[in-house]
Amino acid sequence: MATTPETGAAKRGFFRLAALVLFAAVIAIGGYAVARRAISAFQLGGSSSRVTHSLVVQRIQAVAKLVTSEATVRDVVAAEQTRFWSTKRSLLVVTGRVLAGINLDSTAARPGAQVHIDEATRKISVSLPSAEILGVEVTNVRTYDEHAGLLNPFTPADRDSIQAEIRAQLRRAGEQMGLVQQANKSAVLLLQNLLAQDGYTVDVSIRGAAPAPLPPG
Repeated sequence: MATTPETGAAKRGFFRLAALVLFAAVIAIGGYAVARRAISAFQLGGSSSRVTHSLVVQRIQAVAKLVTSEATVRDVVAAEQTRFWSTKRSLLVVTGRVLAGINLDSTAARPGAQVHIDEATRKISVSLPSAEILGVEVTNVRTYDEHAGLLNPFTPADRDSIQAEIRAQLRRAGEQMGLVQQANKSAVLLLQNLLAQDGYTVDVSIRGAAPAPLPPG
């Protein structure tokens, strides 16, 4: 069943609830020291140590797990469909958790982490794929209004369509809150501080990173 922006906009004025954002990125909640302790076993060692490709990759994998960001989102989903001059509509308030992080799985179309070490200049260059929405978990759905037309009842297919729209809308909300940008920023910060030892300089870049979302006007 298709959703209509006009219906959603009209209803949201009354039912819209403020989005609740809880970033669970370890650094974002003041846990940078915790993150350092959690991966202290992977530090580069003494000044005579030689940084290797595999060593850097181990740290990247540890960081990818630590910089995962999570948001709790509450939003309104409105759906409406008219058939045979009979209209059915549904208005729901949904709550869910949206998880964003860096996926290091590599494919031909989407390379994973790329590392270059220049021993002459003692420089480590790291290129990471951009973070992405990794999952959406719907935790609560409350129906505030549901009206079926006489010739247009709700069907199992309608329910499936509404569930798909709920997940899609929560995903969009997570993206608009900047979850992906938060995970990217945390990855760059933590990798730079972890690898910039023993005289090495570190350059971390994010491939295909989207710009930060504009604040709501």
